[in-house]
Amino acid sequence: MYTFNIVGVSPILSFFNQQQDLLQKDLETGVEYLSSFECTLDALIYSVETVSPHHPWNLDEVVDTVVSFWVKNSDAISHWKDRLQDAGKDSLLVSRVADIDALKTEFELLFEN
Repeated sequence: MYTFNIVGVSPILSFFNQQQDLLQKDLETGVEYLSSFECTLDALIYSVETVSPHHPWNLDEVVDTVVSFWVKNSDAISHWKDRLQDAGKDSLLVSRVADIDALKTEFELLFEN
């Protein structure tokens, strides 16, 4: 089972640096942060389809999760479309896709620290 959320808007360079930090730490989690220049269903699905191949995820289920999020969260989507437009062309929409159990573990580790 998977979860998908839009988590914010970020300058391109900040998102790139964050991703590089994660790669250097070589953390194998079931959580991925994705980016897109557009807030459209097609763009979000494309970003999910490019997730690192080291995840043993069922891509069809992940895509279904994104579509379900899109259908159920029209207010949030409108909000993030506006924020992305306000931020300008040098910014990205940032989303998170995760295996629910892995995300739960990540949150528990945050609360322990």
